[in-house]
Amino acid sequence: MYTLALETSCDETSAAVIEDGRRVLSNIISTQVPVHRKFGGVVPEIASRRHVEYVMPVIAAALDMAGVALNDIDHVGVTYGPGLVGALLVGVAAAKAISFALDKPLVGVNHMEGHIFANFLSHPDLEPPFLALVVSGGHTQLVKVLDYNRFELMGQTRDDAAGEAFDKIARVMGCPYPGGPQIEKLARTGNAEAVEFPKAFHEKHNFEFSFSGLKSAVLNYLHTLEQRGETYNAADVAASFQKTVVDTLVEKTTDAAAVANLKQVVLAGGVAANGALRKAMRTACAAAGCAFYYPEPILCTDNGAMIGCRAYYLAQAGKFADLTLNAQPALAITETAK
Repeated sequence: MYTLALETSCDETSAAVIEDGRRVLSNIISTQVPVHRKFGGVVPEIASRRHVEYVMPVIAAALDMAGVALNDIDHVGVTYGPGLVGALLVGVAAAKAISFALDKPLVGVNHMEGHIFANFLSHPDLEPPFLALVVSGGHTQLVKVLDYNRFELMGQTRDDAAGEAFDKIARVMGCPYPGGPQIEKLARTGNAEAVEFPKAFHEKHNFEFSFSGLKSAVLNYLHTLEQRGETYNAADVAASFQKTVVDTLVEKTTDAAAVANLKQVVLAGGVAANGALRKAMRTACAAAGCAFYYPEPILCTDNGAMIGCRAYYLAQAGKFADLTLNAQPALAITETAK
C-alpha cells in the first residue's frame, strides 16, 4: 500500500511516499531556513508563498524518487493542523486536489501525532503502548500512546514551548536562526553549573510545563550584567539554560512514565535532535528500567515521511476525511479529522 503524504505546517515543504506504513521510499524536504534567517524567525506570509511555489515540484520529486506513479497511490495524507494557517492551507489544498482528481481517499493528519509516529519509521520493532515526549518549537507535550489511534494527553506547556525558548534565548545572545542547534553547540564548551536558573511546576506528578519564566530569568541575567557593564561567558549561559530545560523534560517524563506504568519512552519533535536531551533521557530511562527510542535526525524536523506513517494507520482504521477538510491551526492531539 502506497501513501503519498504532504507536510506544510511551518517552513518546510515536504512530500513523501511510504510503503505499507513503515518503509520510506522517498522523503523530500525543501527548507526555508535561509529565507527566514534574516528575519530571526519564520514570517508566516513568506512561508505560505514559498509553499505555493514548492509544493507541486516537491510532490513530483517524491514520486520520482520512489519510482511510484501518481495513479498507484492508495491514499493521500496531509497535515491539517496545528501550525501556521496559511502554510497549512497550501498543503491541504494540494492534497484535496490530488484526492479529487484521482478519486483517492484523503487522510487528515495531526502534525504532533506525526512527530510521534516518526519513531515507527526509525524503529520497526516499536509497538504501543508507550509514553511520548513531544518537544518542538511550538509544542511541549507528554502523551500516552495506548494504541495506534488512541492517545491521552498527560500534560503540556502553558506558555512557551521548549524549542521556542531555545530560539528566543539564542536570538538575544546574537545567534542566527534556528537557535536550538546554536545553543547546543555553545553549550558543549560551557559549564552547566555556572548559573542556576529556575524551574516551573517542579513538584512531583505535575506534568504541565512552563518555559516563559526560565526565558525571563535568562534575559534578566543578561540584561543585569549588561547594565553593570560586565561581560558574560556565552557558553556557560547556554549550558546552564540547556541543562535547566533538559532536566525539566527528563524529570517530568520519567515521572509520567512511572505514574502511567509504561516501560517504553519515545522522544519526538525538532528538539529530539538535541544530543544533550537524548543523552540525559537515555540515562534516566535506563535507571528507571524503560526502553528509550528517538527518531534519526532527518525525522525529527518537519517531514512528509512521519505524516505518511501516521496517515497509513488512520487509513487502516478507516479514518478518512472528506473534501471539506480545512486547516486547523490550533488542533489538539486528541482530535481526528472527520
